[in-house]
Amino acid sequence: MRAKILSLLRQAGDRYISGEEIASRLGVSRTAVWKHIQELREAGYHIASHSRSGYSLREAPDRLLPGEIQHGLNVRCIGREIIFRDVVDSTNTLAKQVAADGAPEGTVIVAEQQNGGKGRLDRHFFSPAGKGIWFSVILRPPFLPQEAPKCTLLAAVAVAMGMERFGLKAGIKWPNDILYENKKLVGILTEMSAEMDGINYVVIGTGINVNIMAEDFPEELRATATSLSIMNGGKPLPRVKFFQAVLEAMDEIYDAVKREGFAPVMAAWRRYSITLGQEVRVIGVRDGDVFTGRAADIDEDGALLVDTPSGRRRVLAGDVSIRPQKR
Repeated sequence: MRAKILSLLRQAGDRYISGEEIASRLGVSRTAVWKHIQELREAGYHIASHSRSGYSLREAPDRLLPGEIQHGLNVRCIGREIIFRDVVDSTNTLAKQVAADGAPEGTVIVAEQQNGGKGRLDRHFFSPAGKGIWFSVILRPPFLPQEAPKCTLLAAVAVAMGMERFGLKAGIKWPNDILYENKKLVGILTEMSAEMDGINYVVIGTGINVNIMAEDFPEELRATATSLSIMNGGKPLPRVKFFQAVLEAMDEIYDAVKREGFAPVMAAWRRYSITLGQEVRVIGVRDGDVFTGRAADIDEDGALLVDTPSGRRRVLAGDVSIRPQKR
């Protein structure tokens, strides 16, 4: 009901619309309209009222509410269904639960705060209330399970495209960390449920540091983490509009992947990459093997190809750091 009232207020633009008209059009009582208006105000909407004229929407909150995100959102699949939580342990955990229960492809789980967000290698991901975008997307792709890891590259490219639409230049460190001045802006974690011959679902979890100031980060993260607002000269970004840009980019890319495969994603990833051409240090996840070399390319599986003194090495999973250039 609140979504329908918001829709009527938006349609009215700057003019007032009476409680009587809202009640009539929605088939409810004026008292019910008044109660929903109060709830919207409590949620952060600035709704002016006049005893003779009715109600007028003056300002919407920059909260990641489904009605705000979907207002004006232009997508085919990703974001058509949105599940919102003020606080959640992890959006990926909730996404896996609702995916197992049959949530449709493209469902987005978004939270204002995560208490147990995780990144790659099971690292904790700082997810404070109201200052970032913490979300997961459920996909049910037609390709084989071995293709699923490339979805992390897809997500990184989508965020990079969203940043470009706000005039912010993105740099992706293999495989999917987005950095600014060698500090982390975005973390992405992809999880999957699959059988031998097909995928049940893929969950892409993404955490974007949007309006976190330097002093907001825990002491142990200040040397390694940053945010879009810091990158933007200290000016905050509108989270809802930025999130819409990311969802539209992800939807566009995913649609292309289903039609053409991952080649366009790989090409876009290379354009944004700050790893290729650099000297890197690699620590293997499984065997702890450590080696250095020059990052030459990624292959069709998204693996990093590193040229070392003993030959080319293929890295499918590992901790990769870019070594400072010698002067």
